[in-house]
Amino acid sequence: MFRPKLPDIPTLPTTVTPQQTQAPAPAAGRQVAPYMGIGVGAVAAVVVVGIVLTALLMAVAVSAVSVAIAAVVLRSLLSSANKR
Repeated sequence: MFRPKLPDIPTLPTTVTPQQTQAPAPAAGRQVAPYMGIGVGAVAAVVVVGIVLTALLMAVAVSAVSVAIAAVVLRSLLSSANKR
């Protein structure tokens, strides 16, 4: 009674298309593989150091904002206590 009626799933036509094959590209004169290991490791190290430094910078920024807010609240409480 309260069940929704689902629409019928349309079927796609089944046609077979021939696949095209291509010859592999000729290899370059020099090999790049020996140099790739050094570059990948250096890039990974730079990315990791960047992430760590960004996290530390954000932690310092959040701490500075929270200390500033706490200082404003304490100043407000102390100034209102002195007026009474």
